Amino acid sequence: MKKREIDTTPFDTKRIPPKQNLFFMPFIWLICWISTKRNGLKIKKVNMEGLKPPFLVLGTHHSFTDFYVTPLALMPYRANYVSELEGFEAFGETLYRQAGCLGTRKFINDIDLVRNIKHCMDRKGILVLYPEARYANVGTVSKLPISVGKLVKMLKVPVVVLNMKGNYLLSPIWNLEKRNNVKLSATMTQVLTKEQILQSSPEEILSVVEEHLYYDEYAWQEEQGIKITNKDRAKGLHLPLYQCPICKTEFAMDSQGTKLFCKACESRWEKDEFSRLCLESISNFENREFKKSQLPVHKKEDNTSFYKITDWYEWQREQVQREIDEGNYLLDCKVQIEALPNAVNFIDLGEGRLVHKQEGFYLTLRDYGEKEEKTMFFSNKNMVSIHTEYDYRGKGQCVTLSTTTNTYFLFPRSEGFNATKIQFATEYLS
Repeated sequence: MKKREIDTTPFDTKRIPPKQNLFFMPFIWLICWISTKRNGLKIKKVNMEGLKPPFLVLGTHHSFTDFYVTPLALMPYRANYVSELEGFEAFGETLYRQAGCLGTRKFINDIDLVRNIKHCMDRKGILVLYPEARYANVGTVSKLPISVGKLVKMLKVPVVVLNMKGNYLLSPIWNLEKRNNVKLSATMTQVLTKEQILQSSPEEILSVVEEHLYYDEYAWQEEQGIKITNKDRAKGLHLPLYQCPICKTEFAMDSQGTKLFCKACESRWEKDEFSRLCLESISNFENREFKKSQLPVHKKEDNTSFYKITDWYEWQREQVQREIDEGNYLLDCKVQIEALPNAVNFIDLGEGRLVHKQEGFYLTLRDYGEKEEKTMFFSNKNMVSIHTEYDYRGKGQCVTLSTTTNTYFLFPRSEGFNATKIQFATEYLS
């Protein structure tokens, strides 16, 4: 069997994106309606009366379900969508371009993307951008960079925010199995007119956008009284919650069924139907002293104590920040490297080394077509965050580092690697 040739041609970022294929639209809307019907999607529109293209849509980014909700919210209009290159590779460049997608790489300065966005606005279109640039780890919004405000200021078109609810609860990134009984809703609001944009600074624009993009999926679950009864509702939760708040051990957390537990101190939590983490036991610490958890303790109706997932997640962020401030943070591990230069193929580069320090990332690898190893540097100052995955295409955790012509997918091959911790460190050091 002839070995398939590797295509190393970089993705053409300068190519002007076509409008969504008009003949595709009935099929897109039908697929989206079928995909959301079971969960009773309800769409509310605020201050949208009389608004016609061009305008910019900024959406919350919970899960793949976002791509089913957004076209329904925009009916009967077509739109262009900013998309990462993995989608192009997975579904094919021709199909993705006909679906109106603009290809880019995450967390880089992409001038060609800005030009193409401007082109979409100049031809009186709609451009959809998910400014968080990745799915929510625990159902809460990510901090947005000032570049969002600058982009809006430059485009000078009305801004619409699409705030979606339930998409994360339905299929969280740490376990994509669909949850039962989750209802979906979305509110589409015109938050800035052209006149308001002209009178506002980028900082003021960003403040308005952040206010309307805010979400907390677990708080919304509690408000709506949504019960998630799936038997594996805690499976995978140890990926974003990687550090035990009882014994403070990192990377010893695990999960199974409805349980979250620490393999170091044997503390166990039950994730109930409202996503509350109820402490069941602290076995190895019952007869000796230990530092009690610093997490806020909440009370259920029956006076039972529980932790909130979001509190745990933010507590870990604080631990990483403290580690950096004390000069103790260092990531140094072996990684399996796959490169994605285009929309055609991933290229296996074998094993390399990833080091993360105060100043940035050092990636040592032997790139395709090269005989000698090299070390690439990615400055923290040029990165507002890093793209993370918990089980990328069944290969496990990974993070990605990108240049303008290539993206490197990095999978751990030694201890000490957790995508969430790397994300926290990158955001603090940026």
